Amino acid sequence: MEEITKLHKKALEFADKSALKKLDGDYEAHIKFIKEAFELEKEAALKFSEISSEEPSRSVLLRSAASYALEINEFREAEKLVNLALSQDTPEDLAEELRDLLEEVYFKRHLKLR
Repeated sequence: MEEITKLHKKALEFADKSALKKLDGDYEAHIKFIKEAFELEKEAALKFSEISSEEPSRSVLLRSAASYALEINEFREAEKLVNLALSQDTPEDLAEELRDLLEEVYFKRHLKLR
């Protein structure tokens, strides 16, 4: 569990750096940092899911990873992560947020295809 916590904290650090770069208008650095946040958060979420079904921690990690994936237009990754989160006993309020995120994934994917 300690490794998962470290991965998650590192992902948050990269997400913070990404947000600052986005505010500065440095889109290239923003994308670089959010990609790193995505990879770390995805790893943390999947490792957590392998060893625990504890909610809401499991779904929160998966939602976070999916949100980062969406930000870098990794629509399929975002979709898989949201569906994994919804595949278990996700608390209803969090499940609603995940469904909203999934709708956003489909909408942005649709826009990109057009």
